Amino acid sequence: MLDRIHLSIIHEVEKQGSLTAAARVLHVTQPALSHSMKKLEQQLGTDIWLREGRSLRLTQAGQYLLAVANRVLPQLKLAEERLQQFAQGERGSLRIGMECHPCYQWLLKIVSPYLTTWPDVDVDVKQKFQFGGIGALFGYEIDLLVTPDPLDKPGLVFEPVFDFEQVLVVASTHKLAKEDYVIPKQLTNEVLVSYPVPPERLDIYSMFLTPAGIIPKRHKPIETTDIMLQMVASGRAVAALPRWLVLEYADKMDVVPVRLGKHGIAKQIFLGVREADVEIDYLRAFIEQAKALVTG
Repeated sequence: MLDRIHLSIIHEVEKQGSLTAAARVLHVTQPALSHSMKKLEQQLGTDIWLREGRSLRLTQAGQYLLAVANRVLPQLKLAEERLQQFAQGERGSLRIGMECHPCYQWLLKIVSPYLTTWPDVDVDVKQKFQFGGIGALFGYEIDLLVTPDPLDKPGLVFEPVFDFEQVLVVASTHKLAKEDYVIPKQLTNEVLVSYPVPPERLDIYSMFLTPAGIIPKRHKPIETTDIMLQMVASGRAVAALPRWLVLEYADKMDVVPVRLGKHGIAKQIFLGVREADVEIDYLRAFIEQAKALVTG
């Protein structure tokens, strides 16, 4: 009764905005598409769409089928891709999502030996997702998520791989460079640079500035770590980054880490996977290799 083509039609009509556009994408005629859905409505005994002028509005039943389509179609696509890989003698693919901008350098240290150990596994890294990292896992856009902010969601498993301290980064000549630690008030006259992430998702705001009711003089998003640290080294800004990353750059740039608050800001990096995939051998091997990597 309910076939994959029906889910594809509902998905594409919602995405494309019309039956005609959906038919073009699915390589069928618009009358054939309409007939297929009309027959399904008759079999189900309920309408999927209601016509409003030239527009279509999903009924409650249609909204339910759309939710099913959004969940099931990516799974079927992934299954087909993996079966094709098996048929071609390949092991599979590992699509890694990044919600931790400074972790890219850390990830490279894992990927390089992993590719040697698992030559028949394709690895891809994604930093932009349609519905965020958690949504990308549920939507089968990615297979593994690197994040400092795990969420307790049924169907997902998050494993901690390493601890780190979030610190303030300043030029070695900056007035705060010799401080044992800084307090929020000391940043009121500073330009803060960060990765292009909403302030509410930045630890320096959520765990340091905002609870104290403090905002910096100015906040400037910057895409790359190198440019960010060059801004800091020139004395034009300060930043908040993992201590291990700052120490990696300290030899080539005049920057130093300073503790945020008397007790510092302790964080962890987690790898998140779908519960159903957690025992896939090449995925499990990546997690274990990440845990084994010693981070300074």
